[in-house]
Amino acid sequence: MNRRRFLQQTAQIGAAAMLPAGQGWAAGAEDGVTAQTLTLGSSLPLTGPMGVAGKDITAGMRAALLVANQAGGVHGRELKLEVRDDAYVPARAVENVKQLLLPNTGCLALMSCLGTPTNAATFPLIEQAGAPLVGPITGAGSLRQVTARNVFHVRASYGEEAGRAVQQLVNMGVKDIAIVYLDNGFGKEVLREAETALSTNRLQAVGSVPLAVDGANVNEVVKSVLGNKPGAVLIGTAGVASTQLVSGLRRQVSGLPIVGLSVALFGSDMVQLGPLVQGMALTQVLPDPDRQRLGVARAYQAAMKTANETAINSTSFEGWINAQVMLEGLRRAGREVNRDKLRQALASIRRLELGDFSLGFSGSAPYVASNFVELAVLGANGKRLG
Repeated sequence: MNRRRFLQQTAQIGAAAMLPAGQGWAAGAEDGVTAQTLTLGSSLPLTGPMGVAGKDITAGMRAALLVANQAGGVHGRELKLEVRDDAYVPARAVENVKQLLLPNTGCLALMSCLGTPTNAATFPLIEQAGAPLVGPITGAGSLRQVTARNVFHVRASYGEEAGRAVQQLVNMGVKDIAIVYLDNGFGKEVLREAETALSTNRLQAVGSVPLAVDGANVNEVVKSVLGNKPGAVLIGTAGVASTQLVSGLRRQVSGLPIVGLSVALFGSDMVQLGPLVQGMALTQVLPDPDRQRLGVARAYQAAMKTANETAINSTSFEGWINAQVMLEGLRRAGREVNRDKLRQALASIRRLELGDFSLGFSGSAPYVASNFVELAVLGANGKRLG
């Protein structure tokens, strides 16, 4: 090495050493981006009362990314997914998101983080980091704020779901409606939305009963609800508590009409309940993933088969759909992607066609891609009858 070259390299090393912490040789590196890979993240429950749902959602996301990688990734980069278990505990979700969004070593963006209380706790961190979050699995209206520039909701709101469920019962002539809600931020917001929908129809609930998140008080809840002699029960619950509630109600009164929001029972929960779900109704925020005539259902099922995933249901379908939105954003963001370019690319999606189902954002916060809501009656094991 000649003297001139030696002095140039020495000067460069000295200049790098004087830079503030976090800069230097790593300066200019993008979060979650290398020459070969793009890393995405998610915090959701893999254990605890919502663990089954989290596993199904993860299966859908992984299937979508596997198919994309087999087709060459995005702009030649392989897609990776880092999933962390928060057990549906807000404090754990906060720690997960902090780690997932660490500067330089963190993920480019997040998707499919599940739960109203957990998302409520982590949204400020996401905005502070400027990292896009696609498809948080919550319909809480309180989390759809004009100040949320980095959150891209895909599903319809709980208000829209509750309104659809109540209107269906009213149209059927049912007036004595009881409400069971999960005793946390999610359930209380659903309760407010359901009461508003009832009030619009000049009705009041014949009873509103809180259910513990772990279902510990389910026997008392069932007794209280049935004591009000309802014509139907609207449930704003989710996870283990929901399966215990439906089982308890149906074993006491087999023909009792029960209507739940989309998150009341996740795909694998329905299989567990078997014939007890027959005749129940659930709002749906996505098309039927079993409806083979729909191109979007065929593409989803093909991806799950490619990934050797067996949880083919509405829950994993939502994870797969959210990944499709993320993939479209990454394609639009270009080869020189970073968090801000991805945010702008996602916001530019006005119409994403997924085969008989389209999504799109309005161009300003709060970003919501779909207001699709339909009511499905379930057969045994949760298969939709209509």
